[in-house]
Amino acid sequence: MPLLLLDLENTLLDRAGPFRAWGERFLDSVGAPATDIDWLLSIDADGLTDRWDIADAIRDRYGLRIPSIDLVEELHDGVVAHTRLDPLVACALRIADDSGWVPVVVSNGAVRQQDAMIRRTGLDRYVADWVISEEAGVSKPNPRIFALAAQRARMSLRGAWVVGDGPEADIGGAAAVGLAQRLAAPGPHLVGQPGSRRPGRWTG
Repeated sequence: MPLLLLDLENTLLDRAGPFRAWGERFLDSVGAPATDIDWLLSIDADGLTDRWDIADAIRDRYGLRIPSIDLVEELHDGVVAHTRLDPLVACALRIADDSGWVPVVVSNGAVRQQDAMIRRTGLDRYVADWVISEEAGVSKPNPRIFALAAQRARMSLRGAWVVGDGPEADIGGAAAVGLAQRLAAPGPHLVGQPGSRRPGRWTG
């Protein structure tokens, strides 16, 4: 039974849609023009910008007196609240499991938000376990995080595949230790074939 090491955001769970949904609601609540969503998406950079930097940028732009820590919590909780597990992804994970793969999430990010995403969406029912960089003390592309995932599942990395949307973090990290890898196109859709011994095709 080989491991299937899977990225979380924009691979198993869509992030762009939930962030936009939260952003539109938040901007409306502070009386900002609807067109400011483009500015918010730009500074977010698809999750690459630190949450504290986004909070500070929002406070400065709109002259808010909300403490930065409250905005950071709003960012975390708001995105989680809008996140859903695509039924196609759940089905694909079930197919992978039935085909002998052991799915384990390997994700860079904060434990509070990512653990909540996994549990709240029900993704925890479809994966064997998960490793989050903040808790692990190491992040992708450092190959140690993949080794930790294997330890968590009590399995070997031999024959494992890594699937994710990050060319450097996911694909580069996997290649560095000789793991098979597949780059996920934007959008969390895994199309697998029952009985297949290879991960399904990830498409947008």
